Amino acid sequence: MTAQTCPRQHQRTTMEIASLEPSLYTVKAVFILDNDGNRLLSKYYDTELYPSMKEQKNFEKNVFNKTHKADTDEIAFVEGMTIVYKCSIDLFFYVVGSAQENELMLMAVLNCLLESLGQILRVILESDPQQVIQKVNYRADENPLSEQSVAQHITDKLAMTSNIMQSAKEQIKWSILK
Repeated sequence: MTAQTCPRQHQRTTMEIASLEPSLYTVKAVFILDNDGNRLLSKYYDTELYPSMKEQKNFEKNVFNKTHKADTDEIAFVEGMTIVYKCSIDLFFYVVGSAQENELMLMAVLNCLLESLGQILRVILESDPQQVIQKVNYRADENPLSEQSVAQHITDKLAMTSNIMQSAKEQIKWSILK
């Protein structure tokens, strides 16, 4: 009987050790909350972490309650998860990893997210159509389109940009009025 339990114990110990090793799936979740702790955007990459919307929102509210008073970039440990976050004006950006995850790796993901959003928003807030086209590197020679389809493409992009710009203006207005 001892010979049978030893391999099982060894297998269990190996599995426990393997679960503590970092994986390629560094990021468990990313979410953005407003200054009231309401979800603006979220993506959970580990579907087993918080499988329901209710569990996700409870976790986000718990994280927000423990982090929203800090004025600097921080690292938090909530519910057995490593969380790095930054506050920018009235938005809170969070990247979640497991308890064993390297905080520097999570911070690199967070910084990349913030820089990418900054670049995207610079394009969205541009009102000159030619500048928008240049910034998104649209080249007609790489995308052979007829004159009519190019005009339609530009019209569609301008309409989308206008809608996004109007939404951004509304959010800025409400953040100023708060």
